[in-house]
Amino acid sequence: MNDKNMIITGLIIFCIIIIFPFLYNLGSTAPPPEPVLSEKAKAAGECIAPKEVIRAEHMEILGQWRFSVVRNAKRIYKASNGKEYNMSLSSGENSCIGCHTNKAEFCDKCHNYASVEPYCWDCHIEPKERN
Repeated sequence: MNDKNMIITGLIIFCIIIIFPFLYNLGSTAPPPEPVLSEKAKAAGECIAPKEVIRAEHMEILGQWRFSVVRNAKRIYKASNGKEYNMSLSSGENSCIGCHTNKAEFCDKCHNYASVEPYCWDCHIEPKERN
């Protein structure tokens, strides 16, 4: 038990080393980027759900859509507002890509900020940027 002071000192130094990166970066993160909407999306004024729901749950929604299209052959989504949308990432005027045409400004900007690499484009053809 003669090493009691050394053990306590070592534990304190260990805790400081572990906690330092979190304290150093506390409050220094940049706000998430705002996605750039196309003129068509701005004119439509609404999406399949409110903006807050889409931001929080878009991966779950796309996963449900994938299951519905692949397993049940159901390709039309009826939103809570009664409008119908085509469940497709590839094309279509009445789909996500129909309004959100600039993948680099709309999708990639947020995915890069969050450091995620979605696997959507492993199967789907990446949309061409339209002006």
